[in-house]
Amino acid sequence: MARRWLLVVGMAGLLARPARAQDSGDGFLFGEPAFSFRVRMGYANARAGSDIFSFTTQQLTLTRSDFSAPSFSAALTWRVAERTDLVLDAGYAGARAGSEFRDWVDQDSLPIQQTTTFVREPLTIGIKEYLTPRGHAFGHFAWVPSTIAPYVGLGGGAMWYQFEQRGSFVDFNTLGVFDSDFNSSGWTPTGHVLAGVDYALGPTYGITTEARYTWANAALSNSFTGFHRIDLDGYSVSAGMLIRF
Repeated sequence: MARRWLLVVGMAGLLARPARAQDSGDGFLFGEPAFSFRVRMGYANARAGSDIFSFTTQQLTLTRSDFSAPSFSAALTWRVAERTDLVLDAGYAGARAGSEFRDWVDQDSLPIQQTTTFVREPLTIGIKEYLTPRGHAFGHFAWVPSTIAPYVGLGGGAMWYQFEQRGSFVDFNTLGVFDSDFNSSGWTPTGHVLAGVDYALGPTYGITTEARYTWANAALSNSFTGFHRIDLDGYSVSAGMLIRF
């Protein structure tokens, strides 16, 4: 995972070099840039609304907020019309929390402990529409970005998820304690809506903020027999840097 995001950040550095060549030095670009690269960090809230989360929070010392986590995303946008961008977006949010059974202890009166991991990685394509002009042209070649440019958008694609519980557990049929690793992961369709604002720091660089709501759910593996589909919905807020080129 770390290598994957280092590669993304490295690509951003390479993209920044040609962008500088377009900078005239006086706040203008020689023509409106066709692309931008964005890196954002934020927080991804998990709705955690399905029965697997209800069972987990009832039996273990976890709350639904334990499944929310810091997030990271990177996006490449392509201007396809005056106010419209095509967006390729990849994100990551991973939560990990330790817990123990609320009402059970082992035969030595020690806590029965485990660790729960919940990861969401969406990979999507979408459309973004600016509500106001994102910049202004002067003559045939010079272009200057607007200081503030709000936008809305939607998209869809696939999400990779993982839900894992590793440690000690109670067999409710025999009341014995056993060690195990319950794990479910895979790809599932996803969709989202979003709204955000770009704030220009100059002709090439800027700050971007975004709020997004994502829909997704997936079938659990045989490790979690008897449960319905896992809820992967949630909202996120993030902020970061953009580079135009």
